Amino acid sequence: MASVSPGYSITVRVQAPPTVGATADLAAAVLSAGGALTALDVVESKPDGIVVDVTCNASDADHADQISDAIAQLAGVTVRKVSDRTFLLHLGGKIEIQPKVPLKHRDDLSRAYTPGVARVCLAIAKNPADARRLTIKRNTVAVVTDGTAVLGLGDIGPAAAMPVMEGKAALFKHFGGVDAWPVVLDTKDVDQIVEIVRCIAPGYGGINLEDISAPRCFEIERRLKELLDIPVFHDDQHGTAIVVLAALTNALRVVGRKPEDLRVVVSGVGAAGHAIIRLLAAQGFTDIIGCDRHGAVDPGKQGMDEFRRWIADNTNPRGLRGPLAEMIAGADVFIGVSAPNLLTGDDIARMNDGAIVFALANPDPEVDPFAAAQHAAIVATGRSDYPNQINNVLAFPGFFRGMLDAGTHEITEATMLAAATAIANCVSADELNPSYIVPSVFDPDVAPAVADAVRKAALGG
Repeated sequence: MASVSPGYSITVRVQAPPTVGATADLAAAVLSAGGALTALDVVESKPDGIVVDVTCNASDADHADQISDAIAQLAGVTVRKVSDRTFLLHLGGKIEIQPKVPLKHRDDLSRAYTPGVARVCLAIAKNPADARRLTIKRNTVAVVTDGTAVLGLGDIGPAAAMPVMEGKAALFKHFGGVDAWPVVLDTKDVDQIVEIVRCIAPGYGGINLEDISAPRCFEIERRLKELLDIPVFHDDQHGTAIVVLAALTNALRVVGRKPEDLRVVVSGVGAAGHAIIRLLAAQGFTDIIGCDRHGAVDPGKQGMDEFRRWIADNTNPRGLRGPLAEMIAGADVFIGVSAPNLLTGDDIARMNDGAIVFALANPDPEVDPFAAAQHAAIVATGRSDYPNQINNVLAFPGFFRGMLDAGTHEITEATMLAAATAIANCVSADELNPSYIVPSVFDPDVAPAVADAVRKAALGG
């Protein structure tokens, strides 16, 4: 059974007999079903019985049903309701708009709206650059998706992508103080997406492309960067690459190795894999092998897009060929941004001593973390329930904060390398160990450090 997770948290409201051991029996039922009890609250107590909310984590929806069934089988217990806490959190959406100015009387209204607002409109018409100073533009990002590559769920459409985009907007605000808004587009046409974003850009200070399938995402990003004078950032590519490099920087500090001495195997050469490989190369990693579902990318294959062609022409210096499991034999670092359960612990055992494994497929990684940890020196995943969570939230709030503060739109390797270094340096030397190579996403120092580093790099400092 997979590990339990807060993502599958339920609250079971039950009617139980008024006995001394009733709550203990409820707790035992959860544990016997493999759940993780997180709260047990008596919400009502009467002579003939008690009402108890039993809150616990499960591993998936079926496991949640098994737990509630185990509770229902207790003598004298009646299950009144089972609530999925994740769905409850999403009811009505996760973000809202709040005014920043008082609107208490007619004087306020006259300045915030008509007639006073007309003077501000005319000022911007005369000098369009004033929009950044006099509107929300300087602190607002559009989170744009077409719903074609949502998490590990694939092409589920724009409406189904909304919960992720709302979550992204909430993270922007909480961690970076950036106001972000979901923009979900009911089209997969590259030309239409580019034109729509170009048309809405005057109202935003930045564009965060999200969950758009490759290779379309590359062209969309490239064209928008050419058209717009605000930063355009594809988080699935560059945010992932920044955090991976930060984690790898600290992992190398733990094992005492240098980039130029390592063989790195990257599984997945889509948006994330391509960006990771390019950023690692910029940081001095010279021996990288990119693998797709067939194994090492073959430069002799015809019909590759320009991005896969770059990988074929600029990696794998020894020209190795074969499936992924063969490529990691003798490797020092494995980075997976692909699909679950591609490798076993025995495969990891064939890597060099002191191996580093980043298995980042979500929710199920490329190799079981516990099996990998039997042979690797350091293991990281994209999940919150294992040590060393490699999470994009470490990068994008602070990255956009820095770009918006700099008032520039050129996202360069220098800005991304600066962000990665800032994240890595948030883990002090005395804290660094195999189970702590990246800071917590809740570390209040991360976003300001990234913002400062990016702002300085963007301004050439």
